[in-house]
Amino acid sequence: MRIVKEAAERKNEILDAAAELFAAKGYEETSTGDILDRVGIARGTLYYHFKSKEDILDALIDRVNGILIARAKEAAADRSLPVVERLIRTIMSLNVTGEAGIGHEVLEQVHKPQNALMHQKMQQTLLDGVVPVLTSLVEEGNAQGVFHVKYPRETTEMLVLYPVTVFDECFQQTPEQLANRVQAFIHNTEILLGAEEGSMAVPMATLFEQGL
Repeated sequence: MRIVKEAAERKNEILDAAAELFAAKGYEETSTGDILDRVGIARGTLYYHFKSKEDILDALIDRVNGILIARAKEAAADRSLPVVERLIRTIMSLNVTGEAGIGHEVLEQVHKPQNALMHQKMQQTLLDGVVPVLTSLVEEGNAQGVFHVKYPRETTEMLVLYPVTVFDECFQQTPEQLANRVQAFIHNTEILLGAEEGSMAVPMATLFEQGL
């Protein structure tokens, strides 16, 4: 008996299968035929949901970004914490180094030189989703007198772009280089936000150590 599934469920099955195959075989070595065999569907069904293998990878990128943006919003919304810690947690929620289940097979593909446009799209989508969340926290800190930022949105863009680039697991660096960059990021974050010197050092260092 032929099993008919909802479009959203079938689409997610295709994405899950593609993610597993990209991780096991690599993006270039995975064919649409491999994906068809894994899901057990006809080629027409695949092309109903996705135009090409590149379209599938694009959808996987959107799914990873959706997870990261949701995590950022959750961190920012926890009003039981001071605005400084909420802002730090929101930034650190974008770091997926060593974390399972956040689409590492996708991240590996978008960081390859030949996929530069995909990488650019992923960063832009992430910025579009996260910057407004961080901007609201910076404005809240301004209102409390904790921060003194003249350009909240532009400043948050800087705060997002540096960690998602430099603290990415594909960015080759020694432990000493990483430690220096962490300290520099903490120091420069205080300057960018107009925060009291040393006010962010302890919570930021703690969150880095915890890998949050």
